[in-house]
Amino acid sequence: MDRSEPTQDQALDAETLRRMPYQKPQPRGILPDLVVAPAIPEDERLWVPQAESVSFRPLCLNRSGGYWMNLLRVRKSGVLSRHRHPGPVHAFVLKGSWRYLEHDWVASEGSYAFEPPGETHTLVVDEGVAEMITYFQVNGCMYYVDPWGNNIGYEDVFTKIDMCRAHYESVGLGADFVDQFIR
Repeated sequence: MDRSEPTQDQALDAETLRRMPYQKPQPRGILPDLVVAPAIPEDERLWVPQAESVSFRPLCLNRSGGYWMNLLRVRKSGVLSRHRHPGPVHAFVLKGSWRYLEHDWVASEGSYAFEPPGETHTLVVDEGVAEMITYFQVNGCMYYVDPWGNNIGYEDVFTKIDMCRAHYESVGLGADFVDQFIR
């Protein structure tokens, strides 16, 4: 054994221990870390169009967990969608603001919002907001509904992946460009 490397049995000072990386192997088959930088890209091709003046930037598309994390960017005012989630949603506003017609709060720049499973809400970007960018973690899917709760569509991690594949192919990045975000 090379005695120049410390072992568990050797006494090490606190600073050495603090700066020492983990010494055991990671679990077999573990997925690689995912770092998306910059998260807010300058290259417009990385934003996937979702509707007129609405696009998203995928950060993590987790097929096995059934969730996705993305930046939603809106460059118009008005009602975006009425929807419900069977799982919790977390949101952090990076730029601009938005609200739900069903609540009296406004999620403005720097705000965090938690949406409980089962809630139905109508997303609005108010007049005067030139651009809204919000980080969302959506667990499960989004059911788009009419004002009475009737299902009119849905979105899940698989439809998000399909949207990304089609868009990235159309802008010359290749359909497999999305694979870097899939876990």
